[in-house]
Amino acid sequence: MATMADVARSAGVSVATVSHVLNGTRPVSPGTRRAVLDAVDVLGYTPNTLARSLVTARTRSIGLAVSAISNPYFTEILQGVETAALDAGYGLLLADPHDDPLHEREVAQLLHERRVDGMIVAPSARPGELVGYLGRHAVPTVFLDRLIDPPGCGEGTDPAAGAPFFDQVCAESAEPTARLVTHLAGLGHRRIGLIAGLPGLSTTRERVTGYLDGLAAAGLAPDDRLLVPGNSESAGAERATAALLALPDPPTALVTANNAMTLGALRTLRRHGLSVPGDIALCCFDDFPWADLFSPRLTAVAQPGRELGALAVRLLLERLTEPTRPSRTVRLPCAFVHRTSCGCPEEPARPGATSGTVPSSVPEPLPEPPSEKGTTS
Repeated sequence: MATMADVARSAGVSVATVSHVLNGTRPVSPGTRRAVLDAVDVLGYTPNTLARSLVTARTRSIGLAVSAISNPYFTEILQGVETAALDAGYGLLLADPHDDPLHEREVAQLLHERRVDGMIVAPSARPGELVGYLGRHAVPTVFLDRLIDPPGCGEGTDPAAGAPFFDQVCAESAEPTARLVTHLAGLGHRRIGLIAGLPGLSTTRERVTGYLDGLAAAGLAPDDRLLVPGNSESAGAERATAALLALPDPPTALVTANNAMTLGALRTLRRHGLSVPGDIALCCFDDFPWADLFSPRLTAVAQPGRELGALAVRLLLERLTEPTRPSRTVRLPCAFVHRTSCGCPEEPARPGATSGTVPSSVPEPLPEPPSEKGTTS
């Protein structure tokens, strides 16, 4: 069986250089790195990960706990996490907490017992048990997509170092939702409904805030009957849409707060024989791969899923390198993807476009928020 020393002789470098290449512990020139990796391939060298973890107290593995992995949004996040982790030489252990507060705590314990170096978690609406476990055991953690408040304080503080060790990364939610509402109001709609997400989630709170901000910006008075929870799921959105349609004065436009609820809303509208946007306009938070193939094509807010996943890995690796640095909450901007479900006409074909094809939508950037916000206790 080939050893690290064999790889070093074959590549014409020192054992230390081989170690730096394989562990990513120090920059190495591209030529040297290529020589080492070629020697590894030729000799069939396999690093002894177990032995290395006993020496370094690191397993070079990351635990990822996100619910609804089949959701295209979380699938994009997973791809971003996996790519960034592999690029950094880390493996990934994946678990689905099913948005259940008790189960997510058990998932965190299971990943911790597998000796992951840190975790990336999309917390549930009631993450107290989870945060308490991570805090007691001082597990380096990045909260993804959904924020806890306040981060890095109380149970989320490293009891040994006395410093916060939780970081957070998410997309902007309030301003993009307000943008959808003002867009619909600009088209003449005065009764705009929101099918909101699961109560307790930070994304739900922020999108409701954005909805109310959008109404205010358009000079429209809020109507509590037009704000209905869809619980972040398709079935919940079906019920919510039916309730809105049953009002004496139903909305003429809808905003759905995630892609699962968009599908539920469309299902109910079709069941009631209503067309979009002829009978009711629709805008949605969350773009997804086939939104451009619907008839009509869905006007949506697109979140940067892959970028969020990659950023979460970067923050976690920085936390592992510098355990006592202040916690950070980083938000990324979304994009407004203008299509036709809002009631706007189809964009004209672009010069050079093939006859008969549907022109692709170009995401229009939303105003840039502050890229990074420090947190305080």
